[in-house]
Amino acid sequence: MLTSENPVDPATAQDGCYPRPQLVRAGWHDLSGEWTFAFDDDDRGGQEHWETAGGLNGTIQVPFPFESEASGVRDTGFHPVVWYQRVVLRDELPAGERLILHFGAVDHSCEVWVDGRSAGRHEGGSTPFSLDITDLAGEGDFSITVRAEDDPADVAQPRGKQDWRRHPHSIWYHRTTGIWQPVWLEAAAAVRLEQLHWLTDVPAGEVTAQLRLSRPAPEGTTVLIEVSHGDELLARTETTVWGREAEVPFRIHRQSNGQAYEELLWSPAHPTLLDATVRLRVPGAPGDAVSSYFGLRSTTVEGGRFLLNDRPVYLRSVLNQGYWPGTHSAAPSTDALRAEAQLILDLGFNATRLHQKYEDPRFLFWADTLGLLVWGEAPAAYAFTPEAVRRGIAEWSAILDRDRSHPSIVTWVPLNESWGVQHIAHDERMVAYAKALVHVTKTLDPSRPVISNDGWEHAESDILSIHDYDHHAERVRERYASRQGILGSVFTSAGRRLIVDASQGTDAPLMVTEFGGVSYTETDQGDAWGYSTATSSADLVERLRALVGAIRSSGAIAGYCYTQLADTGQETNGVLFEDRRPKAPLEEFRAIFGA
Repeated sequence: MLTSENPVDPATAQDGCYPRPQLVRAGWHDLSGEWTFAFDDDDRGGQEHWETAGGLNGTIQVPFPFESEASGVRDTGFHPVVWYQRVVLRDELPAGERLILHFGAVDHSCEVWVDGRSAGRHEGGSTPFSLDITDLAGEGDFSITVRAEDDPADVAQPRGKQDWRRHPHSIWYHRTTGIWQPVWLEAAAAVRLEQLHWLTDVPAGEVTAQLRLSRPAPEGTTVLIEVSHGDELLARTETTVWGREAEVPFRIHRQSNGQAYEELLWSPAHPTLLDATVRLRVPGAPGDAVSSYFGLRSTTVEGGRFLLNDRPVYLRSVLNQGYWPGTHSAAPSTDALRAEAQLILDLGFNATRLHQKYEDPRFLFWADTLGLLVWGEAPAAYAFTPEAVRRGIAEWSAILDRDRSHPSIVTWVPLNESWGVQHIAHDERMVAYAKALVHVTKTLDPSRPVISNDGWEHAESDILSIHDYDHHAERVRERYASRQGILGSVFTSAGRRLIVDASQGTDAPLMVTEFGGVSYTETDQGDAWGYSTATSSADLVERLRALVGAIRSSGAIAGYCYTQLADTGQETNGVLFEDRRPKAPLEEFRAIFGA
């Protein structure tokens, strides 16, 4: 019988507030709230040493971008350089050997100072970073200063739906500048877990923990891993580790019983999560202990279908911009993230495509917990230059490192509608870039399908996805009536080639991953935008019933993604208003999307 050491709090029992839900430590301090703040339009803060002399005479609520109402600033103009500062009281801090400062995301590049001394720099507007500030913080209270730079005219940055114009237009929204995800302090050991991944081999019942340490492990360092479900201990293994990286394989004992094989699998119907504790034991020094979780599940494509745990699943997905009227790209709260995931399920969808945004990991925690399938998508750059390629690969790789252990994520989407590779049909360099992103993804995470370029112009894509905003249901029904007919057309309904590379397989599943986009508003909104317009709530429901019915009538289509979840600014084609009120009774939407 397996026996356990004294347990730490299970990661699955967290309330969703911890910013890094799959690597949880007990000692942490949230730095959200009021910081001093200043625009630096003339970029003089560096010369005047604002990191020590001040110059920050405004305030802002972190982590909300200054463009948003929740920030308390609400200025949507062009301000490419901004500064933040906060004083941390020593008695606020958790006790531990080292003090680590974490940033969820700062758009787009930044430098951080502690008590006026540089702690480090970071580039990547959506990616997390951490700084060991122990030796800079001293023994008393200390200040943290951040200078963030985000040039709105730099179209080589991965920008997603952030508008490059002063005011939002068409399908683009207000910019996100500076700190827009949580900032927190954490107490930890000098030799500690810096990253933790879980690789699951479902048929074999085997799991591999991939560990990355903060520094090379001293001789004699061991790691103890325990996995449980409720009160049942499912695995316990201890081994010696060397260097900074290690892989620790082990078996889930119940998976050896073929009749009980599926009881622990993660799926939308049964989102079973397994708790894990990882303890690092370092001779003569403090150890480290973290709690984590993972799901046993597999995703692949075969026979023109998407398979979850080796069973075909029809994807009923909705496009989610992850944008709120009061907080923009930042989440209003963890409760809002949970409500968003639950509402998607309540509407009848089983999946969501996170569109042009790397979403807050706390949303992924709720997707893992509630059983919502997720497509992870990269925000696009709008230029094709060596710098855009460098940034795109760097941020994509960092997000794969951040998110690839979440069981809810079932598909990766590094490019969308040829944004940033507008001439991919005629430029072999752009084809090579799309294929390189597929290969990088499969190198770092071979466990999920990858869509090279969602919507059209595919190259080595595991799914052939199509975007089609035709609002005539009968034309849609005829267009997707047979696989032969779909593949026989060189061009999609949008006039774009479906395939741009000879190596692209044509036996991949076919999905319509954007369609609909029907606009409906309660009032006369002058800039309301959609692909077609409904005149009433009842008309909206009828249009959706016809369009979804046309897609579902096709035996050739393996899934869909409806555009979109919620109204976003002038883009009024959601099934929800921007305040997340449904535009028709939930049961009517469930009858359409849940079938």
